[in-house]
Amino acid sequence: MRWSRLFIPTLRDAPAEAEVISHKLLLRAGYVRQLSAGFYCYLYLAKRSLNKIERIIREEMDAIGAQEVYTPEVHPAELWKESGRWDSIGHDMFRLQDRWGRDLCLGMTEEEVMTWLAKGELRSYKQLPQIWYQIQAKFRDEPRPKAGLMRVRRFTMKDSYSFDLDASGLDESYKKHYGAYCRIFDRCGLDYLPVEAHSGAMGGSESHEFVAPSAAGEDWLVECADSGYAANVEKAVARPKPAPEDEPDENPPEEFDTPGKKTIEEVASFDGLPATSHIKTLVMVADGKPILVLLRGDHGLNEAKLEGILQARELRPAHPEELGDWMGAGAGSLGPVGVGPKLKILADSALEGRKNMICGANKDGKHLRNVTPGRDFEAEFVDVRQVEDGDLDIQSGSPVRLRKCIEIGHIFKLGYRYSESMHLRVLDVNGKEVAPIMGSYGIGLERILTAAIEQNNDEGGMALPASIAPFEVVVTPVNLKDEQQAEAAERIYADLKTAGIDVLFDDRAERAGVKFKDADLIGIPYRIVVGKGIVDGNVEFVDRASRQASDAKLEDVVSLLAEKLVPTRS
Repeated sequence: MRWSRLFIPTLRDAPAEAEVISHKLLLRAGYVRQLSAGFYCYLYLAKRSLNKIERIIREEMDAIGAQEVYTPEVHPAELWKESGRWDSIGHDMFRLQDRWGRDLCLGMTEEEVMTWLAKGELRSYKQLPQIWYQIQAKFRDEPRPKAGLMRVRRFTMKDSYSFDLDASGLDESYKKHYGAYCRIFDRCGLDYLPVEAHSGAMGGSESHEFVAPSAAGEDWLVECADSGYAANVEKAVARPKPAPEDEPDENPPEEFDTPGKKTIEEVASFDGLPATSHIKTLVMVADGKPILVLLRGDHGLNEAKLEGILQARELRPAHPEELGDWMGAGAGSLGPVGVGPKLKILADSALEGRKNMICGANKDGKHLRNVTPGRDFEAEFVDVRQVEDGDLDIQSGSPVRLRKCIEIGHIFKLGYRYSESMHLRVLDVNGKEVAPIMGSYGIGLERILTAAIEQNNDEGGMALPASIAPFEVVVTPVNLKDEQQAEAAERIYADLKTAGIDVLFDDRAERAGVKFKDADLIGIPYRIVVGKGIVDGNVEFVDRASRQASDAKLEDVVSLLAEKLVPTRS
């Protein structure tokens, strides 16, 4: 392609609303333009990159025997009601009605539709296993779209679904996807990690996220270099940093005044004891029922863990008026003493074995000292806390660290959740009706492009991996008015095209400096500069990522580039 004929609207400066690097560069390089909050138009360069990502995904999915299908972006409400998610999904779903008043939604994911499709077509174990996938638009009504293509309302996903007769079959389908995802992200040139993850609204017994470490990410990764442990913060477990040793367990609870002190920090400053000696009391409402959740004062609640323990479809903090009705006091003065058995009490395992702690007295402005779990109140001890930087790895005892990351893929063992709720059945080898076991596997295409930009950029712009860059090389004549330069540039361009190399010819009547800056900005990995050296048969070969430049003979350009590109094409 010739640059002079393309629409590549580069910008000198990023718009003020762009926050993260990828958003700034996508706008400056003319990849995208924002239509409205969370909705973007993809221009020529973005589409070329996304098409290359699609091609890589298709090749790897086809290689594991997956079959590409298509389902409509608009779904009838009945399917989501049948699975039970029409009400539980909440405001994230775009809902609409047709002219006859029938409820519809824009697809966020395809479990319901794929299960419906399987229900109408699969009859026997002889038809299993099946893996079906598609690449299409998905919609999520994000309350706060931001960070360019990282959190949007319309995005592109590859989602696939496996149907197997039993758990061992699901294990095999899961392993196939795990391997395919590693190959996809390898080929896209990403620095990534597979980590244990929380299944969330998808449900299921096991899941892994594939994440790209990046300061621009919105997820947190917990990892330990010594043991190799890695998990999403929603799933991560670790031993908490130790608390000071407690005083002997002798004195009964004693009430004391804490006027105007509500937070752990305020109460700790008032009574002179560290936050680790306090009990943080939260009242959560799970599917309409109040639950008392206790944490060490310096710890935070991991709602994903709590949701999983309770198997709750809806989980929220109690409202102020509910606290008064259930506890007799407001937030900041709550505690577990005297509450049971009217409320279920879950205590984080970091409180097990502790003695003589401080908690609210369930009277506004009052707290209790000398409170000992197991003696002064009964609770079920579970892991519900958020892992923190510096906690200790369970296997090695070494500190863990938290890193920001971008989620680029997620795989789930769904189990029987959808086949049971939507009555999908096949006949087994004995002629008995059984429910197939399912898996769900997603990849965000825009997330791949975004992560690649975040991980590969400098002050000049993007330095995209060749496998997903809009072009592999740009041919840049310094002076098109120089007949020898122009002729050599045309020859190189033609030879590269003949060799099957994805080449852009910068034939614009611009100064060489402008051309170089634009090429750096849009992220093309290699540049062939045709300048004065052509009189000796030489051109300049520039590697965008390393900024290294070297001379090359005109006749060696094609073979040199082909050799550079071999690793990116396999």
